Amino acid sequence: MDHFIYTSQAALDWLLAHENPGVRYLALRDLAGLPPGAPELLAARRLAHLEGPIAKILANMDPAGFWEKPGPGYGPKYRSTVWALILLAQLGASIDEDERVAQACRYYMEKAFTPTGHITYNGAPGGTFDCLQGNMSWALLSLGYVVEENWDPHLDAAFDWMARTVTGEGIASQKDKTNPERYYAYKCGPDFACGANNNQSCAWGAGKIMLAFSRLPTGRRTPRIDSAIQRGVDFLFRVEPTTAAYPTPNNIPPSRNWWKFGFPVFYITDLLQLAEALVGLGYAADPSLAATLELVRSKADDQGRWPLEYHYGSKTWGNYGRMNAPNPWVTIRALRVLKAVESV
Repeated sequence: MDHFIYTSQAALDWLLAHENPGVRYLALRDLAGLPPGAPELLAARRLAHLEGPIAKILANMDPAGFWEKPGPGYGPKYRSTVWALILLAQLGASIDEDERVAQACRYYMEKAFTPTGHITYNGAPGGTFDCLQGNMSWALLSLGYVVEENWDPHLDAAFDWMARTVTGEGIASQKDKTNPERYYAYKCGPDFACGANNNQSCAWGAGKIMLAFSRLPTGRRTPRIDSAIQRGVDFLFRVEPTTAAYPTPNNIPPSRNWWKFGFPVFYITDLLQLAEALVGLGYAADPSLAATLELVRSKADDQGRWPLEYHYGSKTWGNYGRMNAPNPWVTIRALRVLKAVESV
């Protein structure tokens, strides 16, 4: 395409007329330009919480605030508390609309956070890793659990820990078992090093951490967080992102999911989510992101719709479309990015 306007009237009409009220709500919230308090937007948000996937997920929540089984909620994949909260955040759920969302966030904070800011799969500091830390920090902010007038200091600790694990500031080696602030088996070193990636830097983990930083209000970014953001940008732009030439275990080929745009997005990071993070951090016009944005544009059909290229099917809550067919959820993801890019 010689030129791509971020959305077409046909694509927006398609989203606004969609039978799923959640699709219409996100289109109104993120693409149509309505002010936050617009009656049409508030009515759409309400309907999205009463019908469709948000309602289904919340209906399956235990009143205590968890899904599937009590505890930190990482397992079973992909229906337990961690995955339900990430999915709810991607669907646009809000504590302002349903108290159950707030209850789930409170429960998760109690079970998965440590006093030193680790977000863990098992409730202990050693259970922390970048994908989880980034995903859940982003999700809690997106769900509205912590806003400026109701800020939870635990999240400050989470972002500070996350920043220091990127830069290495004040973090001891994982071999220093006596030090309470050290790296662990999975979160094993600076610059997104991960035990699951042979202790090498992991681009999937970097994407999640940078996505979380992009969601943090700029007024809450400390110099330490700014340094971590710069380290993340330097790592991700060290190679051309569309090549996925980042470290892999034993130099195996990178996962093909890097180039596949899907919904929902869990611990996999795709190029579209990388663009979401970097555009959100202010790198929309950076030449190092140009090829990624061109790839995003190239996947649209002639009506400005994007296909679903991977999904979790019955493994998670709800069904979000047929493979390789035009998909409203992926389309909204892509259009958000391109709207932001073209507003620069």
